[in-house]
Amino acid sequence: MAAVKKTTARGRKQDRARVAGGQKHEVAYEAKKSGRSASAVKKAVKKVGNSRKRVEKRLGR
Repeated sequence: MAAVKKTTARGRKQDRARVAGGQKHEVAYEAKKSGRSASAVKKAVKKVGNSRKRVEKRLGR
């Protein structure tokens, strides 16, 4: 029997609090949500880090 990795609510919450600038689907989601371009999202992640709150603030949300 293989070991099954159990995902905890804490793990998901921590993951949602970050924007992975290198993952297209996360950048696209944040771009659509904020009404900005994907490159603007990537620049914001580079400038302020990968904290979703800081990125959204930078993008003017």
